[in-house]
Amino acid sequence: MVCPRAQILQKAVCMIIFLTIIHVIVSVFMIAVILLQQGKSADLAGAFGGQGSQTAFGPRGAANMLTRLTTWSAILFMVTSIALFVLIGKHAGGGSVLEGTPTAPVHQQAPAPTKK
Repeated sequence: MVCPRAQILQKAVCMIIFLTIIHVIVSVFMIAVILLQQGKSADLAGAFGGQGSQTAFGPRGAANMLTRLTTWSAILFMVTSIALFVLIGKHAGGGSVLEGTPTAPVHQQAPAPTKK
């Protein structure tokens, strides 16, 4: 028979692994979407008031789609970040990083004699 606490811990570890995989996928997707975007008037024609060379989606069609993809991927990134923080915080067991290190003894010096 499996201990209920061990079964809950196993489910939490599986959830953390799943969320980490989703988090990495969202991160890579968000990087790609951000790098695909082009700034306003970034090409040479934009400097002189031209339309630019974006003809696949029209002048604003691609920008709207990429902006929406960026927004949704940023929202997913933040949600997975918060979820991972909460899950790992619950199962990490509160403690200090320096908990196991030995402390050095503190030597106090005698006060210097005062001259009268």
